[in-house]
Amino acid sequence: METNLIVEGLKFMVLGMTTVFLFLMLMVFIMNVISKVVRKYFKTSKLTPLHTRSDSLTASKPSDNDAVVAAIVASIQQFKKQ
Repeated sequence: METNLIVEGLKFMVLGMTTVFLFLMLMVFIMNVISKVVRKYFKTSKLTPLHTRSDSLTASKPSDNDAVVAAIVASIQQFKKQ
C-alpha cells in the first residue's frame, strides 16, 4: 500500500516539474520573440551614462551633499562616544 502511494507521489512530482519546466521554456521563447519584434520596430536612441550627463539633477549644489556627509559623520562619532 505504501509503495503505491510513493510511486503515485513520484509520478505527480515528475508531472508537476515537467509542467513547470515546459511553461518556463515557453515563456523564455515568447520573451525572445517579443524582444526581437520590439528591437526591429522600435529602435531606441543611444543613452549616455548618468555620471556623464550635465543636467540639473547631477549638477545640483555640492554643498548639499557636503552637509549630509558632515551630519552622518557627526552622528556616527556621537554614537561611538556612547
